Amino acid sequence: MKKRSILLLVFVLVLSSALAACSKDKDSASGGSKILLYNNLREPTSLDPPVGFDQVSYDILNNFMEGLTRLGKEQLPEAAMAKEWKISDDGRTYTFTLRDGLKWSNGDDLKASDFEFAWKRLLAPETASQAAPLAYIIQGAEAYNSGKGSADDVKIKATDDKTLEITLNEPASWVLSMVSNPAFFPVNQKVVEGNDKWAGEAATLVSNGPFKLTEWKHDSEIKLVKNDTYWDKDSVKLDGVTFLMINDSNTEYQTFVSGGLHTSAVPSDMADQLFKDGKVQVSDGAGTAFYRFNVTQAPFDNVNIRRAFVAAVDRQQLVDLVTKRKEKPAQGYVSYGMKDPSGKDFREVGGKLIDFDAAKAKELLAKGMSEAGYTTLPTVTMTYNTNDLSKRIAEALQAMFKDNLGVDIKLENKEGKVLTAEQKELKLQFSRSSFLADFQDPINYLDAFQTGNPMNRTGWSNAEYDKLIKDAYKEPDETKRFAMMHDAEKLLMEEAPVLPLYYYSSAYLQSDKVTDIVRHAFGYMDFKWAVLK
Repeated sequence: MKKRSILLLVFVLVLSSALAACSKDKDSASGGSKILLYNNLREPTSLDPPVGFDQVSYDILNNFMEGLTRLGKEQLPEAAMAKEWKISDDGRTYTFTLRDGLKWSNGDDLKASDFEFAWKRLLAPETASQAAPLAYIIQGAEAYNSGKGSADDVKIKATDDKTLEITLNEPASWVLSMVSNPAFFPVNQKVVEGNDKWAGEAATLVSNGPFKLTEWKHDSEIKLVKNDTYWDKDSVKLDGVTFLMINDSNTEYQTFVSGGLHTSAVPSDMADQLFKDGKVQVSDGAGTAFYRFNVTQAPFDNVNIRRAFVAAVDRQQLVDLVTKRKEKPAQGYVSYGMKDPSGKDFREVGGKLIDFDAAKAKELLAKGMSEAGYTTLPTVTMTYNTNDLSKRIAEALQAMFKDNLGVDIKLENKEGKVLTAEQKELKLQFSRSSFLADFQDPINYLDAFQTGNPMNRTGWSNAEYDKLIKDAYKEPDETKRFAMMHDAEKLLMEEAPVLPLYYYSSAYLQSDKVTDIVRHAFGYMDFKWAVLK
């Protein structure tokens, strides 16, 4: 009893500390200063636009910086830093004209050259940006990024202070959406070249978006305040946003209940009651939760063993009993939400490419073990990121592999940054991952698994798949292009370098004091239009 009391006391102290950290912002929000309080889960990977490339970085970046376009309330790209653009008759050259009088938060003029510098820096091999392949549609981009070309050959050019011209390899219907992504935000060339640690502290970060970053307590909170130099400042109703870093859903919920947050995720162990009480709001998401197999390590160098693990997962049970956030079980890698030329959803046209089948899973495992010459399966270690929901999912998968395959697997957890770094280096055998769409086209999901793509992280390579993706990028006929992407997804699921789990939805709790937070299915959190009563 004494030990239990001490543990309870420790939990109370930790929770009290989290609530106390919010109290100053909470008081200021209720006392007239409109500061929205939001949980970012953890420290951003980086606030350097081409480097962060994950939700915990880009949710913040999307609010203190801005690109040529911005996703609006209806999820469509709208004029932002660019007031207008022209597209050539062949659909390959885009000419963007910037607004008059644009400023960085430090008073510097924002010029088209800041975009040229930023986008070429995104592609520079030494930047090693995971986001670089997004720009491969631009002429010369892939060659430069892969070390086979020069920056001068990349068709991104500021023709004067207000005009940016880009030329594509082929017409691409998604370009205006793509350039709203934080990877394509401008950076202040003078600031970047003057300090290689410019993106690491509040004092050296400069803004061009609705808010500016004023305080960064690492691993604790980031404070943004309204940016008075922003071109559309009259649309910004908040005085600021404070991003907290609480990486436990129950603590997050308790902080929300106490008024220390204005919105919260839904803790799994309370989901049934909260949904029943009508307190949960659900909006569409665009992304996939999945695990990556390392196909360079045994036993996952065998395709049938990988397919056995995929077939052994009961995804409906996972979303019903573990996550409990109304997610849709994965039927392939690409999520719902993208229309094909006929107006039908890509996922519905593609159909069910994977399914739970315990008997088939056992057959595939036996076949794979025979092919590999195993009498006993080599030890399997499954790695997940440090997070309470990720832990519960990993434990559920562990039980399914035991029940449906007769396989005991080991679990290990790593902090998110470490997991990602080791995944890139192919050090992990079988590890948790996720994908959030950067723009509204299936190619965004599928091109990551090309040979050598930095987002691949599986060691998988398939020449037929590579050709399908390359041909899809070049195909001007949308019907033919979508057929190629369906073929690519089928091949990806047959070869199984990944194990899809479910498609994201955004299930959340929100204070009735807040309206007009925009949760983009194909983008990031947006507080530009948010209202706090």
